[in-house]
Amino acid sequence: MNTASPTHGRPAALPGIRSNVLAGLTSSFALVPECIAFALVAHLNPLMGLYGAFFICTITALFGGRPGMISGAAGSMAVVIVALVVQHGAQYLLATVILSGILMLLFGALRLGKLIRMVPHPVMLGFVNGLAIVIATAQLAHFKQSTPQGEQWLHGSALAMMCGLVALTITIVYLLPRLTRAAPPALVAIVGVGLFTQLLHLPTRTLGDMAHIAGGLPTLHLPTVPLNLDTLHVVLPYAVLMAIVGLLETLLTFNLTDEITETRGQPNRECLALGAANIASGLFGGMGGCAMIGQTMINLNSGGRSRLSGIVSGVMILMYILFLSPLIERIPLAALVGVMFVVAQQTFAWGSLRVLGKVPRNDALVIVAVTIITVFSDLAIAVMCGIVIAALNFAWQHAREIHAHVEDSAGDKTYVPRGTLFFASTTRFHELFDPLDDPERVTVDCSHLLLADHSALAALQGLVERYRKAGKQLRMKNLSERNQRLLTRAGIGLA
Repeated sequence: MNTASPTHGRPAALPGIRSNVLAGLTSSFALVPECIAFALVAHLNPLMGLYGAFFICTITALFGGRPGMISGAAGSMAVVIVALVVQHGAQYLLATVILSGILMLLFGALRLGKLIRMVPHPVMLGFVNGLAIVIATAQLAHFKQSTPQGEQWLHGSALAMMCGLVALTITIVYLLPRLTRAAPPALVAIVGVGLFTQLLHLPTRTLGDMAHIAGGLPTLHLPTVPLNLDTLHVVLPYAVLMAIVGLLETLLTFNLTDEITETRGQPNRECLALGAANIASGLFGGMGGCAMIGQTMINLNSGGRSRLSGIVSGVMILMYILFLSPLIERIPLAALVGVMFVVAQQTFAWGSLRVLGKVPRNDALVIVAVTIITVFSDLAIAVMCGIVIAALNFAWQHAREIHAHVEDSAGDKTYVPRGTLFFASTTRFHELFDPLDDPERVTVDCSHLLLADHSALAALQGLVERYRKAGKQLRMKNLSERNQRLLTRAGIGLA
């Protein structure tokens, strides 16, 4: 029995290895154009985006807390540093990437990654819907071409060729799983459309038209910036913003991956790995980055579930730079655009449209608001707005739920308030009592009252003062040990 178990284990492991290797290869194809485009958006050498993708993808795959998730040089972080690069140059960017990595490390070391569990589900729905729209609309840039008059939409045969190849790619991705699951449909579509255009010599734009990606090994060097307070004053605001955006997008993608794989990752470990990856990227001349939801979805849909898929994806980026650039540059942009359109369709939470009329209006507002703000503004702002709306709604609902049962007996009156007393419910709490018409002796039974914050303590003290001014005696009974401890610590006496 014991001798047979290793023999049975080896063949069973092979399909998992194969599917993860193919998934990593597929996601690496999708990483290249995204990283090049984000580098160009930030006015940087495309190799900086690819070097960043290699370090961030590989390190987070090796040491992160969420196997199956793909990280790289992300657009959300590229947009943040455009002004910095334009005003101060690429070396200041590298210093910013290193500092943002240190902040991410600190976030993980303080074990703050678990705070992402507090993000409401409507915010998550808005996040994935917004990013799905962003992924889809970003592909429209490939339907334009540079002319002496500026960027113009493709037309005529060029547009027809682009649309035809995109449609062919989408068709392969959707139909292939009905025939076989031997290989990821996205990989088959990319390679198949690439061979199709090469064999027939079809005139279509390729990855090489975006940029040439051949290069050497990244070299270690410190950013050539003055090490003084003036430099810190320049880079710190950008580093903080990069860290916030990177951590938010990573942890939200982390949550989504948990849901898809029905497993639980380690958010603090992921934050530590992401911080280390950004520090390494900055030291070796790469852009900053974080988790990428589009490439993660490609990896998961292609069967990538282990660390191996992320490692393969990251290492392949380096292989493209060092050895395979002549091949990778021949991949038609239309094939990659088609795959990303499918990713956008699969990422969008279509079920959220059906539930908009069924969930509470405040939750529907959160879904719509986060989606719109993610598309037109910034991910960090969108998530913060969604959390604030959800928190205000939670506070409003709990503030309305506080009530009191009243018991009258000979010359005595007892109030039994129930609910949570906090900043939003103090006004409602005071309205429950009537000091002017109440008898001389009034008791408040606090058995079912939870004191949540300092406003609650002040409300109790204010209630005592109201009865004292009315010349009446108010006493509290059945205060929980926790409530008594809060009152003592605050120095509030209710006698």
